[in-house]
Amino acid sequence: MMIPRLSHERGLAEHGWLTSRHSFSFAEYYDPRFMGFSALRVINEDWIAPSMGFGMHPHKDMEILTYVLNGAVAHKDSMGNSETVPAGEFQLMSAGTGVRHSEFNPSDTDELHLYQIWIMPNQMGVTPRYEQARFADKMGATLILSPSGDDGSFVVYQDMKLWRHQLDGEQVVVLDETRAYWLQVAKGSVQIDGKTYQAGDALAIVDESQFKAVSQSFAEFLLFDLPRV
Repeated sequence: MMIPRLSHERGLAEHGWLTSRHSFSFAEYYDPRFMGFSALRVINEDWIAPSMGFGMHPHKDMEILTYVLNGAVAHKDSMGNSETVPAGEFQLMSAGTGVRHSEFNPSDTDELHLYQIWIMPNQMGVTPRYEQARFADKMGATLILSPSGDDGSFVVYQDMKLWRHQLDGEQVVVLDETRAYWLQVAKGSVQIDGKTYQAGDALAIVDESQFKAVSQSFAEFLLFDLPRV
């Protein structure tokens, strides 16, 4: 079963300096049909105006992943980190026992475009931590998150994996029918089992053993492998 979550159907927040699309209920956007998916609690696609951003604010007991699509993020936190995360890099922060952080667009001219993703952890009260990395481009699947840091991926405190798929042509992706999957198109246009999805579109996938992804030009999607709940 594949359940589409199309880009234009997501929640929309307009704050002047920030435009945000919410896959799941978040802040003032509420939809009881979309409160999260398995361990995923937030998938926000944000466009942040030059020289603007989120001031210092707290989090606790959440795995927070940021993927920068265009522009760069200027990050500061209460752990003492002060970093720039450029386009193409991922940033992972375990909030654990509590952390404060800020995320700003340091450019005076260019918009910042990113995904912010919150994953509910299966371990509470961990020591807060911060990581960022660029994973080499390659056609096919690259492991970004895993519980044990396989293949150079970030360690995540949850029984899940995140794969970034890059394609220019056709891929057959094998699934485990005992698991649940969330597919988020990040770049380009992808046909999934013959239906076309654009950047921002998503699919919840359950009870499937595989799917075929086809693109006519470069495309990229994130595939979350999650526990069934």
